[in-house]
Amino acid sequence: MGSRAASPVLDRLRTFLRRLMSDARGNVAMLFGLSLPVIVLITVGGVDLHRASTVRVNLQDALDAATLAAARSPYSEDEDLREVGLRALRANLKAYPEIILLEADTTFSLNEDAVVVASSRVNVKTLVANIFLPPYGKFMDDYLPVGAHSEVNRSSRNLEVALVLDITGSMGGSRITAMKAAARDLVDLVVQDVQEPYYTRMSVVPYSIGVNVGSWANGARGTPIGARNIAHMAWASATAKNISGITRANPGVITTSTGHGLQSNDYVWIRNVSGMGQVNNRAYRVQRIDDSRFSLQSWNGSSWVAVNTSSYSSYGGSGEARKCLVSDCSVEVTAPGHGLTNGEGVYITGANGMTQINNRPYIVANVTTNTYSIGVNGAEWGAHTSGGSSWCGRDGCQWRVFRNISGNLRAHQITTCVTERPGAQAYTSAAPSTAYVGRNYPATNAPCPSAVIMPLSSDKNAMKSLISSFSVTGATAGQIGLAWGWYTVSPSFNSLWSGNPAGVASPNELLKAVILMTDGEFNTNYCTGVLASNSGNGGERINCAATNGNPFDQAEALCDAMKAEGVIVYTVGLELAAGGAAEDVMQYCATSPDHVYLPASGGDLSEAFAAIGRELTQLRISR
Repeated sequence: MGSRAASPVLDRLRTFLRRLMSDARGNVAMLFGLSLPVIVLITVGGVDLHRASTVRVNLQDALDAATLAAARSPYSEDEDLREVGLRALRANLKAYPEIILLEADTTFSLNEDAVVVASSRVNVKTLVANIFLPPYGKFMDDYLPVGAHSEVNRSSRNLEVALVLDITGSMGGSRITAMKAAARDLVDLVVQDVQEPYYTRMSVVPYSIGVNVGSWANGARGTPIGARNIAHMAWASATAKNISGITRANPGVITTSTGHGLQSNDYVWIRNVSGMGQVNNRAYRVQRIDDSRFSLQSWNGSSWVAVNTSSYSSYGGSGEARKCLVSDCSVEVTAPGHGLTNGEGVYITGANGMTQINNRPYIVANVTTNTYSIGVNGAEWGAHTSGGSSWCGRDGCQWRVFRNISGNLRAHQITTCVTERPGAQAYTSAAPSTAYVGRNYPATNAPCPSAVIMPLSSDKNAMKSLISSFSVTGATAGQIGLAWGWYTVSPSFNSLWSGNPAGVASPNELLKAVILMTDGEFNTNYCTGVLASNSGNGGERINCAATNGNPFDQAEALCDAMKAEGVIVYTVGLELAAGGAAEDVMQYCATSPDHVYLPASGGDLSEAFAAIGRELTQLRISR
């Protein structure tokens, strides 16, 4: 009974289920309900994927900058590089607050090729992860990880830089102070603490009237010819004969109280005659009359002529005649192997007895292998007793004897400064053994600067100490400073400083640059080591024009030659007159207009040096 009663119920249930399964009226709603989570994930997830892509770009930029900062640092240990890099990365990511930097997954390291390699990861908060869909739950984590990689080549080439600095008088005051600060900063910026596998070195070339090369001077301009010892000096060959009378006649006749011992064409010096004073302190050639009498002849510039004493004052007694060694009765110097020729200059020091001869320039005559005369009579001087040094006076000697533009005889002593190189190698970097550079014989009012150049070095402290020691002096020979900037980065000059050699030029492996800084017109040039007659410098000048011509023309010729050898030239003109010759040469000499800096103040000078330093040390992002 119960079984039969249940049967209709089961039948009705089966019928309902068959109807339910065959009814399609709710399919769309059911399918929409089932697909809704997927649609939400795709829509919102797309937003997250776009955000992650944007973050990856931002992270890459930030990591590139941080890797660059680490590479620019002086450090080589990974720990130090990571500290610098992380500091920069944190700062660069501050603009993106939705990014969480995973510092534990951030590394900075230096490989054996001097490449700084960096990797970093950040988390980006997602939108999808915040959607909870029962009964499915969370489909993803709350954050998406994003990574980036960067490599910076610390330096792909070696670097040699010459810093040529103006220390002339016009650089005094605030200018020299600003220049020192800017130059020291430039040294720190350019010269790396780590010199392997690539090196960065700098030379410092201060200049004014020339360049002081210190202990390298002899190698650069030759060893000056030194002194020859003086064995004897005298002007007369016999004792004086007392004069007892002089006639007023044509020619006048002199009588001596004892036999005079003279022959015709001997030479005498007459002095201390009273009355007829016109005959005193002059050299004469004699014509012998007899043992006690002779007449006089004087040189008129072309021949010997009789001396007419008719118009002279009457002889008043006394006087003496003394036979001379040479025709002008000047002092004859015996200095074996002196090496002089007629008409050259000489400078004498250290003679005993005849001390009046010392420390004066002379023009020599009557030259033999071991003797010469100096054109000055020594009758009023003491007798030479011993010693003395004979210094030649031509270019290349320790002393330079010359006539100034007024015709006066002068003597200047050589210094360790150098000047323009004359001759065929004037505008080349040929070794000094091939052609010496110019010597420097300065006037007291145009002295050699005390600061000595420093060849290529990586010793930053030494360079900055030298720069700090600069004092201003003299006028501007910018062409000489420019030449020595070139020489310090030229391997041709390595013989001077074998411990600080310049590398052999190789564009793919070595970058060479010269930075020329000046504040004024180039106004100093030379003839045979002395300020030229056409020099704008106010010092004492020789009576010959500059051997190499105008200083600005010289500078341009040097720049042409440097640039032809692949040397990069930067020019920095501090407070120059607009459109002046100095500005023109700055524009001409620079490698390109982008290599010219014309700061209007000391502050601008610092910015100019910093810009040059950044360009020289610019690092390339390799990947």
